[in-house]
Amino acid sequence: MPATPPASTLAPNTSPSRTARTGASAAVVDAAGQRQDVREKPRTAVVFGIVALVLIGLNLRAGISGASALLHDLQSVLGYGPLVAAVIPSIPTLCFALAGAGTSWLTGRLGVEKAILLALALLAGGLLLRGIPATGMLVAGSVVGMSGLAVCNVAMPSFIREHFASRTSLMTAVYTVTMTTGATVTAVAVVPLAQVLGSPSAAVGTIGITAVAAFLGFLPVVLHAHRNSRRNAAVHVSPWPLLRTRKGQLLTAIFTLQALLAYALLSWYPYMLTTLGLSASDSGLMFGLMQLVSVPAGMILIAIGSRPRMLRPAFYLVSMVMVLGLAALLALPVQLAFVSAVLLGFGLGIFPLVMVMISRSGTNTAETTALSTLAQSSGYLLATAGPFGMGLLHGATSGWTLPLVLLLALALVQVVVAHLITGPAMTGKSRERIK
Repeated sequence: MPATPPASTLAPNTSPSRTARTGASAAVVDAAGQRQDVREKPRTAVVFGIVALVLIGLNLRAGISGASALLHDLQSVLGYGPLVAAVIPSIPTLCFALAGAGTSWLTGRLGVEKAILLALALLAGGLLLRGIPATGMLVAGSVVGMSGLAVCNVAMPSFIREHFASRTSLMTAVYTVTMTTGATVTAVAVVPLAQVLGSPSAAVGTIGITAVAAFLGFLPVVLHAHRNSRRNAAVHVSPWPLLRTRKGQLLTAIFTLQALLAYALLSWYPYMLTTLGLSASDSGLMFGLMQLVSVPAGMILIAIGSRPRMLRPAFYLVSMVMVLGLAALLALPVQLAFVSAVLLGFGLGIFPLVMVMISRSGTNTAETTALSTLAQSSGYLLATAGPFGMGLLHGATSGWTLPLVLLLALALVQVVVAHLITGPAMTGKSRERIK
């Protein structure tokens, strides 16, 4: 028999602060097993929602990968020292932790759509600010932009749950694929763009144009939500008590480990290859290859995990490939960097699996937002040790061996957590299949 969908997928597509949007009626079963009639969204609203989802996804790693590919050039041109060089790659995860912690409160005050619109405004403004060729502007723009990015990161699972309740896996796949696509294209194109413009700062600032497009593309979604909803008594679930639950602990642990590994690599992989002997353009290509591989990897992993009793093997596979990728980066000569790029890219495909689990973990939108806030804010705060620690250890040892050995150890821990989070105590027999 097919697995029973989790309660979160059966809950009506409603917001804690909104009634159902206008449209055709449809019957669903809520978490208590009661049939309810809700109104489906008009087709145009669905189309606008998908377009907005794609535009947002294209921006959620582009600003990070673009700066990472130009870190060496930015330091050479702007002249900042090793401490600032270690701090800049750590800004995203630190902002994700601090700004992300307030997302549950912000969405409760403004609603999911308006909170995301505000976040996109901050993202666009911050990325454009980084185009000013000064160290202070690079740091300030990164803080502003990454703070906006933090709110988007936390709010998107709730947005997907609220607007695409019956298609959370599909829409999460679309969202994560476009996210990785934007990062890949930016990583490959930003170095040649900097050469054409004659300035790495100008190239980094240009990335902000796509964030402006995402802001404009999201406006119809916000206007539709505003016109076709009314305020109800707000439902707010505090994220922090959930840390005492097994579900909250395991979601936070898996998110922390994958984020630490991902952002350590996203921040330093091209710089690492450059210092080991590859040209900046070749390092950018390997960086792009790593992220390009993660696009089909995420789709493959969701396809595997959607089959009965295959969620745990999917987590095992992606975690072990990450271990192999770090071992290859540690042991193989830099001329064989494409091997580590392919393996690490596949290992980064764990992100869609984790996001699907977060999207489906709550019994309603408010609890999903709370779990997302808990996992992402706590996870990113701890994950800041990845990029920052790698920078400090590289500066202290003048090499990459110790940082990579530590990452390899954490990748092995991720294998253990992947085993625990896919066990019956977490998923239950009815939740072992991703719908």
